[in-house]
Amino acid sequence: MGLKAIAEKVKENARVEHVKKNDRVVLLAGSSKGKQSRIIEVNKRNGKVRVEGISVVKRHSKPNPTRGVQGGIVEKEAFIDASNVQVICPSCGKPTRVAHNEQSDGKRARACKKCGATIDKR
Repeated sequence: MGLKAIAEKVKENARVEHVKKNDRVVLLAGSSKGKQSRIIEVNKRNGKVRVEGISVVKRHSKPNPTRGVQGGIVEKEAFIDASNVQVICPSCGKPTRVAHNEQSDGKRARACKKCGATIDKR
């Protein structure tokens, strides 16, 4: 098994379960450390997330009249590693790790490790 195959296997097994789209998170590392924001997109395969207003990059885009896209310089958020964000509990308002508890109906739900409140149902 070559290095590329091993890397692909690792990417396939990479899982991001502690954050979901529209979660409020706090950044743990980087130049924006300590800032709170909302998750725009989660890429489970690569273990990355896109956070609103964080890691903004400029991209040059060509105009496309058929789609109605104007050309120019576009600012958008870049992906950052999911390990660099921590969920903010909606009930206690503190950054917390996420527990996965089983509900009475057999489904799993994310819960706050500090106060025990459910973050959402899965």
